[in-house]
Amino acid sequence: MAKKKQKKQKRDRKNIIQFPAQLLQPIKSFLLREKQRLEAQKREVNKNDPFRDPDRAINNAANDAEAQEQFGHEQASALKKQLDIRLVQIRKALTSLKVGHYGNCEKCQKMINTDRLALMPDTTLCAKCAQEKER
Repeated sequence: MAKKKQKKQKRDRKNIIQFPAQLLQPIKSFLLREKQRLEAQKREVNKNDPFRDPDRAINNAANDAEAQEQFGHEQASALKKQLDIRLVQIRKALTSLKVGHYGNCEKCQKMINTDRLALMPDTTLCAKCAQEKER
């Protein structure tokens, strides 16, 4: 059974279509810039998180101040979570570029529609597999 699976994986790897390097370089540059931008944005959000203020415990005399800080922290946490999700997606796309599988769905191994890649260069799933994942 294991040998059948290995043969199928080997056959699937041979069928993977690769984009020319000249086409991938601008995509790689874009993804690296986007990664840096998101990391900087995450640092800024983290810096502005009200719970990071060392004087927070001393200054909390009023309930409304506590509520405002709690709201600010929740907002910062939600934004950091979204940034983390996006950063993971970009890292996955950069890895697929590095190993030569960029543009191929990580689930079904079929080529991702080029229009989809143009709109979302960090996608690692074809539209069908992404739709299945959302369900």
